[in-house]
Amino acid sequence: MSDADGFYPAEAYHQDFLTLNPTYPYIVYNDLPKIESLKSLFPASYRSQPVLVGKTKG
Repeated sequence: MSDADGFYPAEAYHQDFLTLNPTYPYIVYNDLPKIESLKSLFPASYRSQPVLVGKTKG
């Protein structure tokens, strides 16, 4: 294994995808249950407002 050569940010349409597409089937089926699980496991660390990468307001 070797060190990574650099960081490559995702394309703009990937940024804040869950916030922009909360009813997208993949999000509903895979991501929202994980968020709920993390919320119950780490209630003191959970925040209801997401940290956004782009200029999206959610």
